[in-house]
Amino acid sequence: MSTIRRMRGFLASSIGVTCAAALAVPLTLPSSGARAATPAAESPAGSAVAAAPARAAGSVPGSTQSLPLTPAGSDRSLGSASREEGIARRDVRPFSLVGVVWDDPEAELHGTVQVRTRATGTTTWSAWQGVETHNHEHAADPGTPERGTGAVRGSTAPLWVGDSDGVELRVRAEPERPERSGRSGSATATERAVPRAPLASPLPEGLRLELVDPGDEPPRQGAKAEVARAAAMTVESATASAVNADLAPMGATAIPELTKRQTEDDLIAARGGTEAVGKARPYIGPRPRIITRKGWGADEKLREKDFAYTKTVKAAFVHHSASGNNYSCSQAGSVLRSIYRFHVKSSGWRDFGYNFAVDKCGNIYEGRAGGVAKPVLGAHTLGFNTDSMGIAVLGTYSSSNPPKAAVNAVARLTAWKLGLYGANPRGSTYLKSGGGNLYTKGKNVRLRVISGHRDGFATECPGSRLYKKLGKARSSSARFQGR
Repeated sequence: MSTIRRMRGFLASSIGVTCAAALAVPLTLPSSGARAATPAAESPAGSAVAAAPARAAGSVPGSTQSLPLTPAGSDRSLGSASREEGIARRDVRPFSLVGVVWDDPEAELHGTVQVRTRATGTTTWSAWQGVETHNHEHAADPGTPERGTGAVRGSTAPLWVGDSDGVELRVRAEPERPERSGRSGSATATERAVPRAPLASPLPEGLRLELVDPGDEPPRQGAKAEVARAAAMTVESATASAVNADLAPMGATAIPELTKRQTEDDLIAARGGTEAVGKARPYIGPRPRIITRKGWGADEKLREKDFAYTKTVKAAFVHHSASGNNYSCSQAGSVLRSIYRFHVKSSGWRDFGYNFAVDKCGNIYEGRAGGVAKPVLGAHTLGFNTDSMGIAVLGTYSSSNPPKAAVNAVARLTAWKLGLYGANPRGSTYLKSGGGNLYTKGKNVRLRVISGHRDGFATECPGSRLYKKLGKARSSSARFQGR
């Protein structure tokens, strides 16, 4: 069945009429005044041990505790120029993911962030764990409406720690190069040879620890229950589902996989049939199964209500989430809900930053809302979000090898999505830089069609071990396309 025929059937239903009205809003970014409440408003300072709000049956609310850091020891007198801050060991409401944010999104945290947590209901504390500090390269491009709302904050990467109810944090500025004691030719050789203690850059202002509770897992329902639930969807969830209506029923928790032949036939039908396309069949991989935002329990009221699009998809940037590998695949939905909440409520982004996510078992998830087959504008690769998509492999792959299932999922996803836009996974393309630390704004940059984040920005992401697997992903993706 063609895309047009499917959409007509969808719009003919009572649900479709409701969603069509919701989709009539302009597909543009909102003004800077249309933002959610600031992170601090959700959990004011000093309220971390207050009673958790009651959850309605079947809801997936989640919550965020936002705690200000305080200067440590003798650093207390330094005020905004402090070089060591933290949070003393304390009891808090249950949470599963941590991150640190600060006021200025352009400021970088040059230093180390370490946290330890206590498993809920126990007296067992973890060892100190490092939090990846260089996260500003995952964001909307400079000068874009999303970046210029005034709500965006600097942030570390989020770290998944599992169900916890106690926390301790320390943030230390890294030392700069040592200064010599001699400042002039009049100093003695001995004085010039004695180094002073290393100096440290001041930490960014407004440091806060964000503790994220992902909320309950969405209830698993049968097909009949899903139909009933679709009829009772909110406008926000209906709108997020409607953009995938030609791929799956309203309210579906997953978009089903197709064979290569079915995928080709769908694409040919969408382009006007065989007469318009010609005898040659398109280079496109079979559509993989994709778990929808409904499937992983995204709270659609968190994000901006409108969607933002770019013109096409010429490249895919592969990332790792840097959130650690200490999660099971059954917890992947919780990890996604936590990162989503951290991106929106803590970092001030309009939605989940990546277009797609992949877990260690090879499951593929819809990321930023707007439609999995559409060119949705993300906030994943600073400077190169236009005409590209971002895929985050959940985990940290700097010193750990990514699972084969995850690499294969990247290949299957790119074979399909890049194939929709005629891109060759083995090839190269040109993207115009929106500004970053490798390329000046406006420069046309030649990049691999499947690139690592570090190809467009000076960053360690996607981790050296995952980056080494991109060659395999490219060849497998091309093979899935029939090249």
